[in-house]
Amino acid sequence: MKKFETQAIRTQADRSHNREHSVPTYMTSSFMFDDAEHMRAMFAGEAEGNIYSRYSNPNTDELVKKVCLMEGAEAGFTTASGMSAVFNSIVPFLKTGDHVIATRAVFGSTHQILTQILPRWNITYTYVEPEDVGSWEEAVQANTKMLITETPSNPGLALIDLEAAGEFAKKHDLLFCVDNCFATPYIQQPIKYGADLVCHSATKWMDGQGRVLGGIIVGKEALMKEIQVFIRHSGPAMSPFNAWMISKSLETLAVRMDRHCSNAKKVARFFDENAEIKRVLYPHHPSHPQYKLARKQMKLGGGIVTFEVVGGYDRAKAFIDEISMISLSSNLGDARSIVTHPSSTTHSKLSEAERLSVGITPGMIRLSVGLEHIEDIIGDLKQALDKTKIKAKVTVS
Repeated sequence: MKKFETQAIRTQADRSHNREHSVPTYMTSSFMFDDAEHMRAMFAGEAEGNIYSRYSNPNTDELVKKVCLMEGAEAGFTTASGMSAVFNSIVPFLKTGDHVIATRAVFGSTHQILTQILPRWNITYTYVEPEDVGSWEEAVQANTKMLITETPSNPGLALIDLEAAGEFAKKHDLLFCVDNCFATPYIQQPIKYGADLVCHSATKWMDGQGRVLGGIIVGKEALMKEIQVFIRHSGPAMSPFNAWMISKSLETLAVRMDRHCSNAKKVARFFDENAEIKRVLYPHHPSHPQYKLARKQMKLGGGIVTFEVVGGYDRAKAFIDEISMISLSSNLGDARSIVTHPSSTTHSKLSEAERLSVGITPGMIRLSVGLEHIEDIIGDLKQALDKTKIKAKVTVS
Protein backbone atom coordinates (compact mmCIF):
# COMPACT_ATOMS: atom_id res chain seq x y z
CA MET A 1 0.00 0.00 0.00
CA LYS A 2 1.25 3.47 -0.88
CA LYS A 3 2.19 5.85 1.93
CA PHE A 4 -0.13 8.58 3.23
CA GLU A 5 1.53 11.41 1.32
CA THR A 6 1.50 9.48 -1.96
CA GLN A 7 -2.17 8.58 -1.62
CA ALA A 8 -3.04 12.21 -0.94
CA ILE A 9 -1.28 13.36 -4.10
CA ARG A 10 -1.91 10.49 -6.52
CA THR A 11 -5.55 9.69 -5.78
CA GLN A 12 -7.55 11.48 -8.47
CA ALA A 13 -10.85 11.28 -10.33
CA ASP A 14 -10.74 9.85 -13.85
CA ARG A 15 -9.26 12.24 -16.36
CA SER A 16 -11.30 13.49 -19.30
CA HIS A 17 -10.35 13.18 -22.97
CA ASN A 18 -8.29 16.37 -22.54
CA ARG A 19 -5.63 14.44 -20.57
CA GLU A 20 -5.30 17.13 -17.90
CA HIS A 21 -2.69 16.62 -15.20
CA SER A 22 -4.75 18.35 -12.50
CA VAL A 23 -8.36 17.19 -12.27
CA PRO A 24 -10.68 20.02 -13.38
CA THR A 25 -13.70 21.32 -11.51
CA TYR A 26 -16.95 19.77 -12.67
CA MET A 27 -19.18 22.81 -12.27
CA THR A 28 -22.41 21.16 -13.33
CA SER A 29 -25.65 20.60 -11.48
CA SER A 30 -26.59 17.49 -13.46
CA PHE A 31 -25.29 14.80 -15.80
CA MET A 32 -26.61 13.33 -19.05
CA PHE A 33 -27.68 9.77 -19.87
CA ASP A 34 -27.09 7.69 -22.98
CA ASP A 35 -30.74 6.75 -23.41
CA ALA A 36 -33.95 6.08 -21.48
CA GLU A 37 -32.78 2.66 -20.29
CA HIS A 38 -29.50 4.11 -19.03
CA MET A 39 -31.43 6.77 -17.13
CA ARG A 40 -33.70 4.15 -15.57
CA ALA A 41 -30.75 1.93 -14.58
CA MET A 42 -28.92 4.83 -12.99
CA PHE A 43 -31.87 5.83 -10.82
CA ALA A 44 -32.47 2.19 -9.92
CA GLY A 45 -28.88 1.85 -8.73
CA GLU A 46 -28.13 -0.81 -11.35
CA ALA A 47 -25.50 1.30 -13.12
CA GLU A 48 -22.72 3.40 -11.63
CA GLY A 49 -22.13 7.05 -12.34
CA ASN A 50 -23.24 10.55 -11.51
CA ILE A 51 -26.85 11.67 -11.75
CA TYR A 52 -27.08 15.01 -9.96
CA SER A 53 -24.49 16.99 -8.02
CA ARG A 54 -26.67 16.94 -4.91
CA TYR A 55 -26.00 13.18 -4.95
CA SER A 56 -22.43 13.01 -6.22
CA ASN A 57 -19.96 14.70 -8.52
CA PRO A 58 -16.49 13.70 -9.79
CA ASN A 59 -14.93 16.28 -7.46
CA THR A 60 -16.74 15.11 -4.34
CA ASP A 61 -16.09 11.49 -5.37
CA GLU A 62 -12.36 12.21 -5.53
CA LEU A 63 -12.37 13.89 -2.12
CA VAL A 64 -14.27 11.01 -0.53
CA LYS A 65 -11.89 8.46 -2.02
CA LYS A 66 -8.86 10.31 -0.65
CA VAL A 67 -10.22 10.67 2.87
CA CYS A 68 -11.36 7.04 2.94
CA LEU A 69 -7.81 5.96 2.10
CA MET A 70 -6.41 8.29 4.76
CA GLU A 71 -8.81 7.12 7.48
CA GLY A 72 -8.97 3.46 6.49
CA ALA A 73 -12.72 3.74 5.79
CA GLU A 74 -14.90 1.84 3.35
CA ALA A 75 -17.09 4.70 2.11
CA GLY A 76 -17.93 8.34 2.72
CA PHE A 77 -20.03 11.35 1.89
CA THR A 78 -19.30 15.07 1.72
CA THR A 79 -21.41 17.83 3.24
CA ALA A 80 -21.65 21.60 2.97
CA SER A 81 -19.99 22.26 6.33
CA GLY A 82 -18.32 20.56 9.25
CA MET A 83 -21.38 20.88 11.47
CA SER A 84 -23.49 19.34 8.73
CA ALA A 85 -21.10 16.39 8.84
CA VAL A 86 -21.50 16.12 12.62
CA PHE A 87 -25.31 16.38 12.40
CA ASN A 88 -25.58 13.86 9.58
CA SER A 89 -23.33 11.36 11.33
CA ILE A 90 -25.78 11.30 14.25
CA VAL A 91 -29.39 11.86 13.17
CA PRO A 92 -29.85 9.16 10.47
CA PHE A 93 -29.40 6.46 13.10
CA LEU A 94 -31.75 7.76 15.79
CA LYS A 95 -35.49 7.75 16.33
CA THR A 96 -37.90 9.03 18.97
CA GLY A 97 -37.15 7.46 22.34
CA ASP A 98 -33.49 6.69 21.67
CA HIS A 99 -30.63 7.68 23.94
CA VAL A 100 -27.03 8.66 23.18
CA ILE A 101 -23.88 8.92 25.25
CA ALA A 102 -21.54 11.81 24.48
CA THR A 103 -18.29 12.90 26.00
CA ARG A 104 -18.80 16.19 27.83
CA ALA A 105 -16.01 18.04 26.04
CA VAL A 106 -17.60 18.65 22.63
CA PHE A 107 -17.75 21.69 20.37
CA GLY A 108 -20.37 24.33 21.22
CA SER A 109 -22.57 23.58 18.20
CA THR A 110 -22.41 19.83 18.88
CA HIS A 111 -23.56 20.64 22.41
CA GLN A 112 -26.50 22.56 20.94
CA ILE A 113 -27.49 19.56 18.78
CA LEU A 114 -27.42 17.26 21.81
CA THR A 115 -29.14 19.58 24.27
CA GLN A 116 -31.51 21.66 22.12
CA ILE A 117 -32.30 19.84 18.86
CA LEU A 118 -32.39 16.12 19.65
CA PRO A 119 -34.70 16.60 22.68
CA ARG A 120 -37.34 18.02 20.32
CA TRP A 121 -37.65 14.46 18.98
CA ASN A 122 -37.55 12.95 22.47
CA ILE A 123 -33.99 11.74 21.95
CA THR A 124 -32.13 11.96 25.23
CA TYR A 125 -28.44 12.18 26.05
CA THR A 126 -26.03 11.58 28.89
CA TYR A 127 -22.68 13.32 29.14
CA VAL A 128 -19.68 11.34 30.38
CA GLU A 129 -16.22 12.52 31.33
CA PRO A 130 -13.84 12.17 28.37
CA GLU A 131 -10.83 11.19 30.45
CA ASP A 132 -12.50 8.38 32.43
CA VAL A 133 -13.83 5.64 30.14
CA GLY A 134 -14.21 3.36 33.14
CA SER A 135 -17.01 5.55 34.51
CA TRP A 136 -19.11 5.35 31.33
CA GLU A 137 -20.81 2.06 32.27
CA GLU A 138 -23.39 3.76 34.49
CA ALA A 139 -24.52 5.93 31.55
CA VAL A 140 -25.66 2.97 29.44
CA GLN A 141 -29.42 2.52 29.14
CA ALA A 142 -31.55 -0.09 27.39
CA ASN A 143 -32.30 2.43 24.61
CA THR A 144 -28.72 3.71 24.15
CA LYS A 145 -27.78 3.63 20.46
CA MET A 146 -24.65 5.72 19.96
CA LEU A 147 -21.41 6.96 21.50
CA ILE A 148 -20.42 10.45 20.30
CA THR A 149 -16.89 11.71 20.93
CA GLU A 150 -14.43 14.38 19.92
CA THR A 151 -10.69 13.98 20.40
CA PRO A 152 -8.79 16.17 20.95
CA SER A 153 -11.68 18.33 22.11
CA ASN A 154 -12.34 21.94 21.17
CA PRO A 155 -10.98 24.02 22.88
CA GLY A 156 -9.72 22.19 25.98
CA LEU A 157 -7.78 19.46 24.11
CA ALA A 158 -9.16 16.67 26.28
CA LEU A 159 -8.43 13.25 24.81
CA ILE A 160 -10.52 10.11 24.50
CA ASP A 161 -8.76 6.78 24.90
CA LEU A 162 -9.87 5.54 21.49
CA GLU A 163 -8.96 1.92 22.14
CA ALA A 164 -10.93 1.82 25.40
CA ALA A 165 -13.83 3.71 23.83
CA GLY A 166 -13.92 1.28 20.93
CA GLU A 167 -14.08 -1.68 23.31
CA PHE A 168 -16.82 0.03 25.32
CA ALA A 169 -18.92 0.67 22.19
CA LYS A 170 -18.47 -2.90 20.97
CA LYS A 171 -19.42 -4.32 24.37
CA HIS A 172 -22.72 -2.42 24.39
CA ASP A 173 -23.41 -2.63 20.64
CA LEU A 174 -23.24 1.14 20.17
CA LEU A 175 -22.43 3.07 17.02
CA PHE A 176 -19.10 4.78 17.75
CA CYS A 177 -18.76 8.21 16.13
CA VAL A 178 -15.57 10.31 16.38
CA ASP A 179 -15.05 13.94 15.41
CA ASN A 180 -11.44 13.75 14.21
CA CYS A 181 -11.16 17.35 13.02
CA PHE A 182 -8.41 18.55 15.37
CA ALA A 183 -6.12 15.59 14.75
CA THR A 184 -6.73 15.09 11.01
CA PRO A 185 -6.25 11.60 9.53
CA TYR A 186 -2.54 12.35 9.24
CA ILE A 187 -2.19 12.33 13.04
CA GLN A 188 -4.69 9.66 14.08
CA GLN A 189 -7.14 7.21 12.51
CA PRO A 190 -9.99 6.36 14.93
CA ILE A 191 -11.24 3.49 12.75
CA LYS A 192 -8.14 1.53 13.78
CA TYR A 193 -9.53 1.60 17.32
CA GLY A 194 -13.07 0.54 16.45
CA ALA A 195 -14.80 3.77 15.36
CA ASP A 196 -17.74 3.15 13.02
CA LEU A 197 -18.00 6.73 11.75
CA VAL A 198 -15.46 9.55 11.55
CA CYS A 199 -16.40 13.12 10.69
CA HIS A 200 -14.41 16.22 9.86
CA SER A 201 -14.86 19.90 9.36
CA ALA A 202 -12.91 20.05 6.11
CA THR A 203 -13.06 23.84 6.52
CA LYS A 204 -10.19 23.53 8.98
CA TRP A 205 -6.89 21.73 8.39
CA MET A 206 -8.07 19.89 5.28
CA ASP A 207 -8.55 23.13 3.35
CA GLY A 208 -5.88 24.71 5.50
CA GLN A 209 -6.09 28.23 4.14
CA GLY A 210 -9.42 29.58 5.33
CA ARG A 211 -11.03 29.60 1.89
CA VAL A 212 -14.01 27.26 1.73
CA LEU A 213 -16.58 25.48 3.90
CA GLY A 214 -16.98 21.72 3.84
CA GLY A 215 -17.50 18.59 5.87
CA ILE A 216 -16.99 14.88 5.34
CA ILE A 217 -18.16 11.67 6.99
CA VAL A 218 -16.42 8.33 6.39
CA GLY A 219 -16.90 4.88 7.84
CA LYS A 220 -18.43 1.48 7.24
CA GLU A 221 -20.17 1.10 3.89
CA ALA A 222 -23.44 -0.18 5.35
CA LEU A 223 -23.68 2.85 7.63
CA MET A 224 -22.78 5.25 4.86
CA LYS A 225 -25.67 3.91 2.77
CA GLU A 226 -28.06 5.03 5.51
CA ILE A 227 -26.36 8.42 5.71
CA GLN A 228 -26.47 8.72 1.92
CA VAL A 229 -30.26 8.33 1.85
CA PHE A 230 -30.64 10.96 4.57
CA ILE A 231 -28.25 13.43 2.95
CA ARG A 232 -29.57 12.99 -0.58
CA HIS A 233 -33.06 13.94 0.48
CA SER A 234 -32.17 16.67 2.97
CA GLY A 235 -29.70 18.30 0.61
CA PRO A 236 -26.57 19.53 2.49
CA ALA A 237 -24.39 19.04 -0.60
CA MET A 238 -20.80 20.25 -0.90
CA SER A 239 -20.19 22.31 -4.01
CA PRO A 240 -17.90 20.78 -6.67
CA PHE A 241 -15.61 23.81 -6.44
CA ASN A 242 -15.19 23.45 -2.67
CA ALA A 243 -14.52 19.73 -3.08
CA TRP A 244 -11.88 20.48 -5.71
CA MET A 245 -10.21 23.06 -3.43
CA ILE A 246 -10.12 20.73 -0.44
CA SER A 247 -8.93 17.76 -2.48
CA LYS A 248 -6.05 19.81 -3.88
CA SER A 249 -5.21 21.00 -0.36
CA LEU A 250 -5.00 17.43 0.91
CA GLU A 251 -1.97 16.99 -1.34
CA THR A 252 -0.03 19.14 1.12
CA LEU A 253 -1.77 18.09 4.37
CA ALA A 254 1.18 16.06 5.66
CA VAL A 255 3.71 18.80 4.93
CA ARG A 256 1.51 21.46 6.50
CA MET A 257 0.67 19.44 9.60
CA ASP A 258 4.34 18.70 10.21
CA ARG A 259 5.01 22.45 10.37
CA HIS A 260 1.81 23.30 12.28
CA CYS A 261 2.72 20.73 14.93
CA SER A 262 6.36 21.74 15.09
CA ASN A 263 5.42 25.39 15.61
CA ALA A 264 2.70 24.50 18.14
CA LYS A 265 5.09 22.43 20.23
CA LYS A 266 7.52 25.36 20.42
CA VAL A 267 4.71 27.74 21.37
CA ALA A 268 3.61 25.36 24.14
CA ARG A 269 7.17 25.29 25.46
CA PHE A 270 7.30 29.11 25.40
CA PHE A 271 4.05 29.36 27.35
CA ASP A 272 5.12 26.71 29.85
CA GLU A 273 8.20 28.78 30.70
CA ASN A 274 6.31 32.10 30.96
CA ALA A 275 5.13 33.27 34.39
CA GLU A 276 2.25 35.20 32.79
CA ILE A 277 0.63 31.93 31.68
CA LYS A 278 -1.42 30.14 34.32
CA ARG A 279 -1.97 26.95 32.33
CA VAL A 280 -0.99 25.58 28.93
CA LEU A 281 -2.54 22.59 27.17
CA TYR A 282 -0.90 20.80 24.25
CA PRO A 283 -1.23 17.01 23.76
CA HIS A 284 2.45 16.39 23.01
CA HIS A 285 3.79 18.62 25.78
CA PRO A 286 4.70 16.74 28.99
CA SER A 287 2.50 19.05 31.08
CA HIS A 288 -0.66 17.79 29.37
CA PRO A 289 -2.56 15.55 31.83
CA GLN A 290 -3.01 12.88 29.13
CA TYR A 291 0.46 13.16 27.63
CA LYS A 292 1.08 9.38 27.62
CA LEU A 293 -2.20 8.72 25.86
CA ALA A 294 -1.46 11.44 23.31
CA ARG A 295 1.89 9.86 22.53
CA LYS A 296 0.19 6.50 22.14
CA GLN A 297 -2.60 7.40 19.70
CA MET A 298 -1.49 10.68 18.09
CA LYS A 299 1.44 10.74 15.68
CA LEU A 300 1.96 14.45 16.45
CA GLY A 301 0.41 16.91 18.90
CA GLY A 302 -1.75 18.89 16.47
CA GLY A 303 -1.84 22.56 15.62
CA ILE A 304 -3.87 23.92 18.56
CA VAL A 305 -2.42 25.28 21.78
CA THR A 306 -4.88 26.32 24.48
CA PHE A 307 -3.68 28.50 27.32
CA GLU A 308 -4.95 30.53 30.25
CA VAL A 309 -3.47 33.91 31.05
CA VAL A 310 -2.89 35.21 34.56
CA GLY A 311 -5.55 37.84 35.20
CA GLY A 312 -8.68 36.13 33.93
CA TYR A 313 -11.13 37.60 31.44
CA ASP A 314 -9.88 41.19 31.57
CA ARG A 315 -6.30 40.11 30.89
CA ALA A 316 -7.41 37.75 28.12
CA LYS A 317 -9.35 40.53 26.42
CA ALA A 318 -6.45 42.96 26.77
CA PHE A 319 -4.00 40.36 25.46
CA ILE A 320 -6.11 39.72 22.37
CA ASP A 321 -6.43 43.46 21.73
CA GLU A 322 -2.64 43.81 21.82
CA ILE A 323 -2.03 41.03 19.28
CA SER A 324 -0.39 42.53 16.21
CA MET A 325 0.27 39.88 13.54
CA ILE A 326 -1.88 36.95 14.62
CA SER A 327 -5.46 37.04 13.33
CA LEU A 328 -8.56 37.42 15.50
CA SER A 329 -11.07 34.96 14.10
CA SER A 330 -13.37 32.12 15.14
CA ASN A 331 -11.83 29.83 12.52
CA LEU A 332 -8.83 27.53 12.96
CA GLY A 333 -6.59 25.25 10.92
CA ASP A 334 -5.42 28.12 8.71
CA ALA A 335 -1.95 28.83 7.36
CA ARG A 336 -2.25 32.02 9.42
CA SER A 337 -2.13 31.85 13.21
CA ILE A 338 -5.46 32.71 14.86
CA VAL A 339 -6.51 33.52 18.42
CA THR A 340 -10.03 33.02 19.77
CA HIS A 341 -11.60 33.59 23.18
CA PRO A 342 -13.86 30.52 23.54
CA SER A 343 -16.01 31.57 26.49
CA SER A 344 -17.24 34.71 24.72
CA THR A 345 -17.43 33.29 21.18
CA THR A 346 -17.48 29.64 20.09
CA HIS A 347 -18.74 28.35 23.46
CA SER A 348 -20.71 31.41 24.56
CA LYS A 349 -24.05 29.55 24.30
CA LEU A 350 -23.00 27.24 27.11
CA SER A 351 -23.75 28.37 30.65
CA GLU A 352 -20.83 29.38 32.83
CA ALA A 353 -21.22 26.15 34.79
CA GLU A 354 -21.19 24.10 31.58
CA ARG A 355 -18.05 25.87 30.38
CA LEU A 356 -16.26 25.37 33.66
CA SER A 357 -17.22 21.69 33.69
CA VAL A 358 -15.11 21.19 30.56
CA GLY A 359 -12.31 23.48 31.70
CA ILE A 360 -13.23 26.58 29.69
CA THR A 361 -12.32 29.42 32.03
CA PRO A 362 -12.79 33.18 31.39
CA GLY A 363 -9.04 33.57 30.91
CA MET A 364 -8.69 30.73 28.38
CA ILE A 365 -7.51 31.50 24.84
CA ARG A 366 -7.38 29.08 21.90
CA LEU A 367 -4.44 29.55 19.55
CA SER A 368 -4.47 27.89 16.14
CA VAL A 369 -0.76 27.91 15.34
CA GLY A 370 -0.06 28.77 11.71
CA LEU A 371 2.78 28.37 9.28
CA GLU A 372 4.51 31.69 9.86
CA HIS A 373 8.09 31.63 11.11
CA ILE A 374 8.07 30.46 14.71
CA GLU A 375 10.09 33.47 15.90
CA ASP A 376 7.44 35.82 14.52
CA ILE A 377 4.60 33.87 16.14
CA ILE A 378 6.28 33.78 19.54
CA GLY A 379 7.39 37.39 19.15
CA ASP A 380 3.79 38.53 18.71
CA LEU A 381 2.61 36.49 21.70
CA LYS A 382 5.45 37.80 23.86
CA GLN A 383 4.86 41.46 23.05
CA ALA A 384 1.13 41.11 23.82
CA LEU A 385 1.91 39.45 27.15
CA ASP A 386 4.52 42.11 27.98
CA LYS A 387 2.21 45.01 27.13
CA THR A 388 -0.68 43.69 29.17
CA LYS A 389 1.63 42.96 32.09
CA ILE A 390 2.88 46.54 32.03
CA LYS A 391 -0.65 47.91 31.85
CA ALA A 392 -1.69 45.77 34.81
CA LYS A 393 1.19 47.19 36.86
CA VAL A 394 0.29 50.78 35.94
CA THR A 395 -3.33 50.19 36.95
CA VAL A 396 -2.32 48.79 40.34
CA SER A 397 0.05 51.64 41.11
